[in-house]
Amino acid sequence: MESNSVEPDLYDRKCGSRQVLDRIGDRWSVLVVLTLAKGPKRYGELAQRIDGVSQKMLTQTLRGLERDGLVTRTVHATVPPRVDYELTDLGRDLRSLVAGLEAWATDHLAEVEAARARYDARQQA
Repeated sequence: MESNSVEPDLYDRKCGSRQVLDRIGDRWSVLVVLTLAKGPKRYGELAQRIDGVSQKMLTQTLRGLERDGLVTRTVHATVPPRVDYELTDLGRDLRSLVAGLEAWATDHLAEVEAARARYDARQQA
């Protein structure tokens, strides 16, 4: 495959690097990667773990992650068919970055909530 000699530019909406950032920065993608970081899961297990995701969004997210090489989909020849999703090596490489986002969000939740309360109070005044 031929490589593009142009440097990636995240700020250019047409750049492939921007599309990758959009994929890995999507909230559903982050939650799927975090869930799969604990090992392979079936579709129903993902849907149960990720509160609020619709069937349509979970399916679209899984397809996008699979297309980008971050997730594999394995269909087992059973009745009914069993489908497992698992992080690829590339997806596992992303895991530490996404885990850092998770840690930051939980570590700073109280500070963010306090900032929101202050902001909302100023807006009402």
